[in-house]
Formats: sequence, structure tokens, C-alpha cells
Amino acid sequence: MNLSELKINEAHDGLREKKFSSVELTEACLKQVDEKNEELNVFITVDKEGALESAKAVDRDLAAGKDLPYLAGIPCGMKDMLNTKGVKTTCASPGLKDFVPPYDAVVVDKLKQNGMVMIGKTNLDEFACGASTEYSAYGVTRNPHDPKRVAGGSSGGSAAAVATGMSTYSIGTDTGGSIRQPASLCGVYGMKVTYGRVSRSGVTSFGSSWDTIGPFGRSAEDIAHVMNAIAGHDPNDGTTPEVPVPNYTEFLQGDIKGLKIGLPKEYFGEGVESEVVESVRSYAEKLASAGAELVEVSLPMTKYAVAVYYIVATSELSANLERFDGIRYGKKAENAEDLVDYYFEQRSAAFGDEVKRRIMIGTYALSAGYYDAYYKKAQRVRTKIIEDFGKAFEEVDLLLSPVSPFPAWEIGKLADDPLAMYMADVLTIPASAAGIPGMSCPFGETKDGLPIGVQLLVPQFEEGRLLNVARALENLK
Repeated sequence: MNLSELKINEAHDGLREKKFSSVELTEACLKQVDEKNEELNVFITVDKEGALESAKAVDRDLAAGKDLPYLAGIPCGMKDMLNTKGVKTTCASPGLKDFVPPYDAVVVDKLKQNGMVMIGKTNLDEFACGASTEYSAYGVTRNPHDPKRVAGGSSGGSAAAVATGMSTYSIGTDTGGSIRQPASLCGVYGMKVTYGRVSRSGVTSFGSSWDTIGPFGRSAEDIAHVMNAIAGHDPNDGTTPEVPVPNYTEFLQGDIKGLKIGLPKEYFGEGVESEVVESVRSYAEKLASAGAELVEVSLPMTKYAVAVYYIVATSELSANLERFDGIRYGKKAENAEDLVDYYFEQRSAAFGDEVKRRIMIGTYALSAGYYDAYYKKAQRVRTKIIEDFGKAFEEVDLLLSPVSPFPAWEIGKLADDPLAMYMADVLTIPASAAGIPGMSCPFGETKDGLPIGVQLLVPQFEEGRLLNVARALENLK
């Protein structure tokens, strides 16, 4: 039994049945880190001592017969955007390379209450600005299926951690596709939750009206168990409504008879590679054979989603990153002659090129004379995208599509072409604009052995429906 390859339910059962200890499970994941992290660059910070201490505490409680939460003793990788008390949180940025938060993000605190064993902080595109983890100040995360290719982004490290066995599950953030896309490229499960379903308190903001926090795992059930721990209202986050949190494992029935599944024609068209289209359509047919009804639908505003995202989200980014001035925390300018010189020197050194590019786009869109022409108009189009999904869900129960228009690409291929890189999220951004939940499920591969993910989309707060269909797909593999 390779402990580093276990799913959450297998790890839970093994711990309770005394087949192995949490320390042994944690050491198995740390062994994968020792063997693979240098090549794949999955973790920015490895907290070996803290992980083993947490594992020992769980083992003591289990030996004493205590009734522990389901996730207790199971190793987790944490995206380096979430504050972790006493452990560096860098956001993969040169400006925060030595920052140690004085408190935990709410999600981190919730997982600690559930007995989390945190292996460390995973790599990402700096401040989540990117789709490949190539824009990290700590170097690119390589794809476990082919180290010459990207792992996706911005949560590439979190996806690769699960794919390699460096952690049993992990946490990422999804602003425009940053969980679903790397999950697809690395061949694991990843869920983007409804906007507001999981607290953003203590998570460094990119786009405040877009950001969501969600899990990566090796099965639909993995995702359900983590969602049980992290979902819910938070009084510290005004964007989390008081919507009851169900037991997500109860949705894992896999019964899809009579379910209407929509295939958005815009998601299977120009720019989507044929192998991806064929793989996703083949699994749609399998769902039909299991009793679902396939319906072609249209989301005509899809073609504007990328433009909307790179106006609205970058505008929010430019505002959110104003606070990183090196005065309260972060990198400080040392040789400035006056305040203007200080800011020029500090922010030039604190941010990488892609972050600077997005700050400039957002600042321009918000500037006098351009606000109405760009930002205000983009917000109106965003409303139209929301209406598109609303009309589609009047016809169908769920939408099914590719996650990424192409599988993992070679490192460096798109890094110098920002517009081409931005199109990597063309199929995930619309759901982010609408604030609806989505899930990437691994159900195919190219002739070269690269993973292909299937994207499932449902109305707000219907994550349980995602899990049910994901289980159905597992049963059909």
C-alpha cells in the first residue's frame, strides 16, 4: 500500500483501523516531497516539523479513543495565498518573500479545527496572476505527467501536490479558472465554489468580486469531505451569505436518470483542440447511456467573457494591491530620496512583470475618462453573462464542457504572449463572472498521455449536484 496515493476516505479508514498512523501517512507524503519537489517545484515552503507535530497530536488523540473530525491526520497542501500563522505566506512574490502572518485565514483555521496536517505552502503565479505558474518568483511548477509542460495556474502547485502524492488533498483559489484549469491539466479533481460559499477572510485578494477558495482531491468524495469542513457563513466576510451547509457526502449517489445536461455550443467551437472535444463529448454520451438527456444550449455572451475579466478583475487587482507599499509589511525601499521615489523603487522591486502589467491595465480602466468606456461597460456585459447562465439553467440542470481548450503546453510556449496565455481560461472565466460553482473532473487523456478534464457547471449553491454527476462519471470510467 502506497500511503501517499490514498484518497481521503481510504486514509480516514486506515487511521481509524490502526493500519497506519498519521505520522506514517505524513512521512509518506514528505518522502514524495523529498524525491520530487526539486524537479517539479510544487512547494514554496515545506513545514516538515509542523506537519509531523500535527500528525503526532492526531495519533495521540486516536490512541486515547477520541472521536476526531473526518479529515484529522490527513496531509494537506495550502496555496501560498492563504495566511498561515507562523508559516511564511509569500503569494509567490518578491515583495513578500519574508512575510510571516500573525493569524490564520478562516479556511486554514477551519481545517486546523478538523485536524489538518499541513505539509506546506504550494506554488502559484504571483498574486494569482497567471494561468501556468510561470509567473511565480520561485519558478514554474512542472506538470507531473510531463515535466517539460506546465501544471496550469494559478493554483498549479496545489494541483500538482495531489497529483504527485505530496499531499492527500489541497486548497487553491479560483478567480477565473485557477482551480479548474490546473486540476484538468494535472488529472485531479478541483472545485470552484459558488462565490461566497467559502470565506475569503485571510486570503490575499486578487479580484474581490471574483475570488473563491476550493479543494483539490483524487475523487468526488474527497471534494465532498473537504467542502464539509470549509463551507459556510463567516461573520468576518460580508460576501458569505447565511445559506445552510449540507452534508456534501449525501449527494454522492451517482443517479442521473432524467437529468438534463446542456452542452454549450460555444465551448466546443473554434480554438478548442479536437482531442479535447472528442474526449468530452464521449463522456457526455456515457452520461446519456446512463439515463441523462443531452441538450445543446447557447451562451452567446461567452465570447466577451475574457475581455470582461481582464477589465473588471484587473481593476479590482489594482485597488487591492495598493496596500502593498512596504510600510506595514513586505519589501521596503532602502535608497529613496522622497516619497515619490520611495513608491517607485518599492513597487518596481516588489512585483513581477505580469502583476505590473495587470495593475496598469486595471488602473487605466479605472482612470478618469475611461471608467465609463471600459469598467462600467464591462460590468454591464458581465450582467449579460449572468443572464445567459440563468436562461440556460431554465432549460437544463447542469452544463458540461471542456475545462481548457488544450492540454498542458510546453513551458515557455505562451509565457511571452500574454494574450495567448489569457485564452487558456476562456472556458472557465464565464462561470467565474456569473459566480456559479464549477468542477473539473479527470476523464480522458490525449494520445500523448496528457490529462483532459470535463467541466461541470450548475446554479449557485448547487455544489451537491456537481458531486452527484462527478460520482456518476466515476462509475462510468
